[in-house]
Amino acid sequence: MNRVRWMRLLPLALALAIPAGHAQQGRGDVIYVPTPQVVVDAMLTMAKLGPKDFVIDLGSGDGRMVITAAKKFGARGFGVDLDAYLLNIAHGNAKKEGVADRASFFMQNLFETDLSQATVITSYLLPSMNEKLRPTILALKPGTRLVAHDYAMGEWDPDDSETLIVPEKTVGDPGKSYIFFWIVPARVAGRWESQVMAGGKLVPWQFNFQQHFQLVHGTGRAGDRDVKVPQFRVAGEEVAFKVEVPAQGKPAVYQFRGRVKGDTIEGTVTFGDSSGHRVAPWRATLAARGEANMGSARAATVAGVRP
Repeated sequence: MNRVRWMRLLPLALALAIPAGHAQQGRGDVIYVPTPQVVVDAMLTMAKLGPKDFVIDLGSGDGRMVITAAKKFGARGFGVDLDAYLLNIAHGNAKKEGVADRASFFMQNLFETDLSQATVITSYLLPSMNEKLRPTILALKPGTRLVAHDYAMGEWDPDDSETLIVPEKTVGDPGKSYIFFWIVPARVAGRWESQVMAGGKLVPWQFNFQQHFQLVHGTGRAGDRDVKVPQFRVAGEEVAFKVEVPAQGKPAVYQFRGRVKGDTIEGTVTFGDSSGHRVAPWRATLAARGEANMGSARAATVAGVRP
């Protein structure tokens, strides 16, 4: 098994200059760094974990992430690791905590792991691992959540982040832990066509969206008037954006909200003037798919510092 020892880069933040006594011994001469429990709790809280979630922990070590997800949050899930010694500890810990029926662990390369079952993915991986993993994460079902310790995803800015003071942490940025959170965005780049009932008649609307990860902006056309779509954020399958249509006096404001389902967006549009507002059903259909910009191969963010 010596040929696979180099793969211990997969779990948690490894291959750092770790003083003896501040890391946990793995199989043979392998050393890994466990995520402090306070950070585990904060990561799962940021992910808004619940009983309906399925967690996959990439580099599960002693199993604390999946075990906490099961015991404290009522979720189910599994962890993957390549260290038989640590996997044995994880199995034992799950039994000890009474969650072995909801927390499993497997000897597996994380890059060969099927992540499609996950609603939440957790990790404590080095930047190069995140860089390689990012395309796989972005290809998952929109709405899948990812929460990582210390190392972010480069050009893919997090949807949320937090810095924790952790005195017992002696690696990376000693005394501090960084938590990063993302939601896999739906792909909406392209031309969308729809109609909005206004003034007793259907008005054709067209949107041309440009997308960079979860951030979207573009242009549109409302009837015979060109409009601008200010930047908005795609939260999984959810979109919400505001458009102002030029008019005599004060511009008319339209607030679109919807859920992306493949080639359609279904939701509502709210609009009106000083006399009141109306809410009407809204449905847009993809007429021509565009190319979403999901980043280039660059080093991932390290310890909260952008490159």
